[in-house]
Amino acid sequence: MATLAMTSQTASIPTGKTFWQSGHRPTLIAAFLYFDIAFMCWVMLGPLAPIISAQLGLDPAQKGFMVAVPTLAGAIIRLINGLMVDRIGPKLTGIINQVIVIGGLFTAWWFGVSTYEGTLAVGVILGFAGASFAVSLPLASRWYPPEHQGKAMGIAGMGNSGTVLASLFAALLAKNYGWNNVFGLALIPLVLVFVYYLYAAKDSPDQPAPKPIAAYASVLKEADAWWFMLFYFVTFGGFVGLSSSLPTFYADTFKVTPVIAGYCTAAAVFMGSLLRPVGGAMADRFGGIRTLTVVYIVAAILLAVIAMVATHGLALAVALFVAVVGTLGVGNGAVFQLVPQRFRKEIGVMTGLVGFGGGIGGFYLASSLGAIKKATGSPSIGFLIFAGLAVVALLGLTVVKKRWRTTWGAALQGARI
Repeated sequence: MATLAMTSQTASIPTGKTFWQSGHRPTLIAAFLYFDIAFMCWVMLGPLAPIISAQLGLDPAQKGFMVAVPTLAGAIIRLINGLMVDRIGPKLTGIINQVIVIGGLFTAWWFGVSTYEGTLAVGVILGFAGASFAVSLPLASRWYPPEHQGKAMGIAGMGNSGTVLASLFAALLAKNYGWNNVFGLALIPLVLVFVYYLYAAKDSPDQPAPKPIAAYASVLKEADAWWFMLFYFVTFGGFVGLSSSLPTFYADTFKVTPVIAGYCTAAAVFMGSLLRPVGGAMADRFGGIRTLTVVYIVAAILLAVIAMVATHGLALAVALFVAVVGTLGVGNGAVFQLVPQRFRKEIGVMTGLVGFGGGIGGFYLASSLGAIKKATGSPSIGFLIFAGLAVVALLGLTVVKKRWRTTWGAALQGARI
């Protein structure tokens, strides 16, 4: 721990520069755009789910699993991307992932998808888009000093807003052109962003030396890595799980059209995406621990209320989901204000690991809501269980906060935890 503190202190001397004087702005923009369009693709099966399920005759559990598969695939691929980022750099890792997604969606559009199993295969390809998280964040983070990590990671992480684009346009385009053609239309922004990424993105000169693969296992020996995975399991898992599940929830519960369900979902995911950089800025100012404490308390209360009254009216449901997804968005920014302070030299693999935890959380929430709806006729118990998980995260944060502040947190200069 003493070595860690010395390393953190050396790497944490304030630069005295403002945020916009620091870093590399074209790379930050490229990281955001890549993350944004990739996330748009990652969650597109969610808004399309009411249409696909009607055509393919899927039951609630199948719908839940279909929209959850990209989340699970993305979680697993994030681990691989975390290793690749630390060994070959974030830019090249991002290029490889974008080529796979573009090629996969082109294949799905060209040949068409007409079976449930086919949608699951597309979901696996979309997982590579979701794994962009483990590329974009270290791509941006390595350019910025500790006192600006919250803002840099918040702006890059605001690529979550791609979920808004999927919610707004996927069902509308499917209504007009057919849901298979949505895969082809998604290629347009994917290719445009890929071209900009090739030109603008640069790896930071402050890249850690490549390590033997076995060295990455040592990170898992650190208890803090597991705590961060738990904290992100709740904040990001809740965000992406709801992003994927809400279109089906609105369509099934209130009998609205898929387009209206997408608009209602967009309101929530827009708030969550908008507040992610706010969460990072709040963590920079007040400390990530304090910010997360408030997040988990508020999220647990809102999810419990949702479990009890969300089916009582569309306007009430929209308001509650906007509030809880916004709260989770703040939490996403706060978690990734803390991660680079503790694991700056391992930020690539840690982004993959923590992103894996968040992806598993999203997979759990989306799939469990569908399974519980099939078993009980209502997803309410699923929301209540996730409220309990927010309480578990709050208790975990209470356990570690004193140790964090008196060990690695005490070695930081110009940054608050």
